[in-house]
Amino acid sequence: MTPNSLQAIAFKWFDAFNSHNLEQLLSLYDDEAEHYSPKLKIRKPETNGLVSGKQALREWWQDAFDRLPTLHYKVTSLTANSDRVFMEYIRMVKEEDDMLVAEVLDVKAGKIIASRVYHG
Repeated sequence: MTPNSLQAIAFKWFDAFNSHNLEQLLSLYDDEAEHYSPKLKIRKPETNGLVSGKQALREWWQDAFDRLPTLHYKVTSLTANSDRVFMEYIRMVKEEDDMLVAEVLDVKAGKIIASRVYHG
């Protein structure tokens, strides 16, 4: 894939998150994709921060959309190569402090196979 095609996937990812469109978001992921997040580690300690497969992703993000109806991400930076995109964004939720977040999406054959979130 080209850096431009990976950036296009990243923008679709942001569109899906910001519209809370779970099906659109999941369509970007491989069926066996893995997702790591420090928030997962806190909210679901049994996962040690890692979930695998679309059903686990569905449950995690549906919970987030339900708990955080004002959740919105503002893109600050995207950098891509042939199989990975590095994203920086600001996580915004009403009545919470904004949070700077970095996330890496690993992409194979046009689908996200792994995502890793980083924040303080």
